[in-house]
Amino acid sequence: MLRRYVGKWLNDKRIPFDAVNSPYFLHMVSAIQKAWPGVKPPTAYELSRTILDEEVEKVRKWIEEYKQSWPRTGITLMSDGWLNNVSKQEFVNFFAYFPKGTTFLSSKDVSGTQKDANFYVRLYDLIVEEVRDKHVVRFITDNAHACVSTGNKLLDKRKHLVWTPCATHSIDLMLEEISEIKIVKETLEEARLVSRFIYNHSKILFLLREHSKKKDIIRPVIICFATDYLAVDSIRESEGTLKRLFTCKEWLNDRL
Repeated sequence: MLRRYVGKWLNDKRIPFDAVNSPYFLHMVSAIQKAWPGVKPPTAYELSRTILDEEVEKVRKWIEEYKQSWPRTGITLMSDGWLNNVSKQEFVNFFAYFPKGTTFLSSKDVSGTQKDANFYVRLYDLIVEEVRDKHVVRFITDNAHACVSTGNKLLDKRKHLVWTPCATHSIDLMLEEISEIKIVKETLEEARLVSRFIYNHSKILFLLREHSKKKDIIRPVIICFATDYLAVDSIRESEGTLKRLFTCKEWLNDRL
């Protein structure tokens, strides 16, 4: 009975099924089991007001506790740019990494600004002052020209800092340059053609998943250009599957 109603609730509100993998789901079920008969569930108002406020306050206290270790361990300041595709607003989010984990610091709206080195220096200066200069031992940025110049200028200004370019962005740039090599470029383009053809035709995609036990060719990854390389590798691994796909009777009898 419990499983059925949990399923109904998830389906009704279109909540992803993997939500039940959250450790708090088990805590919720356990609390319901221990509740007395007739207990009333929280209202939407309570969830969006008092209960949410309590959780925010709890997180704030956790962060304050973590900050107590910063004078001893120091922190790495990290930033990440983000564009809201709907409002077209641009933001830069800042995070602090330290031995106990990573925490969000702040988000700055940088819409409509000229994003040169001087702008980023002022922005990083502001964040460094907010978290206290002596706590920051390193900062990480991407490898855009303005950010590289920012790193050099901040190092000149704050001698105790260490600047590290983002490893993920560095790998992405390397893969982008490698993709300009003639044979690599041609191979990647052929892989894209195969992938586009399959994923643009629902029937072929269905047949592929049927022959490959629901294994996809395209696997989204954090690094942008890695997707193309992984597609090539996946096509190579799926050579037998693709041969069976394009020689099966469904394909031969009903070509698109």
